[in-house]
Amino acid sequence: MCFDPAAFRQHVQTVLDRYAEHFAVPVDVHEVLRRQIAEGSDIHSRRTFPGHVTTSAIVLDRAGRRTLLISHRALARWLQPGGHYEAPEELTDSALREAVEETGLQGLSLDSWHAETNLPIDIDSHVIPARPERGEPEHWHHDIRYVVRADESAGLRPDLAEVEKAAWHDVSALAAIMPRALRHLDERRLIRHSSP
Repeated sequence: MCFDPAAFRQHVQTVLDRYAEHFAVPVDVHEVLRRQIAEGSDIHSRRTFPGHVTTSAIVLDRAGRRTLLISHRALARWLQPGGHYEAPEELTDSALREAVEETGLQGLSLDSWHAETNLPIDIDSHVIPARPERGEPEHWHHDIRYVVRADESAGLRPDLAEVEKAAWHDVSALAAIMPRALRHLDERRLIRHSSP
């Protein structure tokens, strides 16, 4: 399949604009990504700086009470599964692939909310520390996030090359990782908080 970087930029621009309108996110929140799109940067490539597209999966159990997080080896913190976009994937397929690769879970499915809205639940641009051993300066990840459902009883087999471990947590753990995404999940009733 032939991949067109300009068409990908236009697609990301459309997704970004629709997302910002739907969730009332100010335009300046994604200033770096918008500038890179306007400048014609190859945002699909992990070798593009100052930033590039990544995707991630907010993995929830069927009831929406628990979320599956990975302990990221390089960043030394609990995060949602995710990683670099690989052309010519669809953004949703990229998020699902990353979730499977990092957790080893099978039978994952995109939440039906995405089919109804054709939107990600969150888009977050954040700075990643430099990794001189990989020739990577400090840069931005423009992370496009999707909700993925999983059976909590399914066996975890995390990729130990990048992940120290994977474990289920109460959805409240997302408050420290992605507060805006947690708010969106709450507003769309995609999660249920545990009783005190």
